[in-house]
Amino acid sequence: MRKSICIAAFAMLVYTQGRSQTIIQRDAEIEQMVKEISSDSLQSYIQSLVSFGTRNTLSAQSGTKRGIGAARNWVLQKFQSFAPQSNGRLSAFIDTTTIAADGKRVDAPTLLGNVVATLKGTDPNDKRVFIISGHLDSRRTDVMDREKDAPGANDDGSGSAAVIECARVMSKHSFPATIIFVTVSGEEQSLLGSTFMANKAKKESWNVEAMLNNDIMGSNNSNETNIIDNTRLRVFSEGIPAVDLDKKGKMIRQMGLENDGASRQLARYVKETGERYVDNLEVVMIYRNDRFLRGGDHSPFVENGFTAVRLTEMNENYNHQHQDIRKENNIQYGDLTEFMDFEYLRKNTGVNLATLANLAKAPSMPQEVKVDVKNLTNSTYLYWKAPATGKVKGYYVMMRETTSAVWQKKIFTTATEIKLPYSKDNYFFAIQSVTESGNESLPVVPGVGR
Repeated sequence: MRKSICIAAFAMLVYTQGRSQTIIQRDAEIEQMVKEISSDSLQSYIQSLVSFGTRNTLSAQSGTKRGIGAARNWVLQKFQSFAPQSNGRLSAFIDTTTIAADGKRVDAPTLLGNVVATLKGTDPNDKRVFIISGHLDSRRTDVMDREKDAPGANDDGSGSAAVIECARVMSKHSFPATIIFVTVSGEEQSLLGSTFMANKAKKESWNVEAMLNNDIMGSNNSNETNIIDNTRLRVFSEGIPAVDLDKKGKMIRQMGLENDGASRQLARYVKETGERYVDNLEVVMIYRNDRFLRGGDHSPFVENGFTAVRLTEMNENYNHQHQDIRKENNIQYGDLTEFMDFEYLRKNTGVNLATLANLAKAPSMPQEVKVDVKNLTNSTYLYWKAPATGKVKGYYVMMRETTSAVWQKKIFTTATEIKLPYSKDNYFFAIQSVTESGNESLPVVPGVGR
């Protein structure tokens, strides 16, 4: 009798586990694009970048073999070489400005150039823009040293290589929304290139829905702890918005949305989408805008009110960042190609590509998303309007417990309203637009409707 009970219990456990399995559905086009990412291509890009000796923002502007100017022109040529396969939709140029001396990290007026490639969206009514960036410049221990070698293989050859590879693969495909691929300059001189671009985007009213900043993402080991791991990638995001907090603070407190700012939602999206398309990789959300004592090119976008996150390797090695090339006590210092893990960089590039492609193929976000709070109920009534652009199959109603880091449940509906038997007091909700092929917009957390 006891044996029969045990067998029945085991059978029920197996059945329950089988019933609770998650089915991963991949868009075939995006899956193929991720497969096209080549670790060999990424390695060749970084070797070319390192060959310029130094890419310090203050280094040589002219010439073809050394300095930031030569590196910029090489990236521009790479972008332009992808244009013929885009049916005229990809164009590239170097966006320049002159930075005045500041007495700190810029000692003379300096030409600053961001290399920008734009893959124009196919829907003329879709004004959304998605940006992927890495910084082209490199540095030695002394950030003002513009002469000696600063290879910058990982910081940020890795991010720049990821941007170039995404442009190579994605330029062969079409998307309703526009994608911008950019390698910025002046990051080590205090985020100068990204600040120039973010300010321009704000002034010209670009509809930037998401910005992915890639910085130091191609090495798998740390100093001090000596951890070696190429199966996890960090994504940093702000929680409470940096702008208009005086206007939004009361609503955030009342609804408990301290963990639901737009950039935090993007981080969740990167995690869900990246893990869907890239095997053997966990995207780890870090609940802060950036690391201690450091800054990233997403921050000027965040400070201008845009949605932006930073992607960075899990275990940084500070012997290989901001270091002169040297050997001390049998320890090799310097940001050298030999310390790169190109398979890890391939996976991390795949997270970027999958996220960009899924966003750019998706409809725009649903509009006027509301939760009805006029009555005391143990249920939740949500309603919204269709997105401004894109062909919609339906919507995902997302929900999670208030203590959960990630969305726990998705409920599909073709309607623009839904009543759920879950208390609005006990869960957070959001709505996504979704296409026939399963591409989801960014989620929209409901405002109060009465």
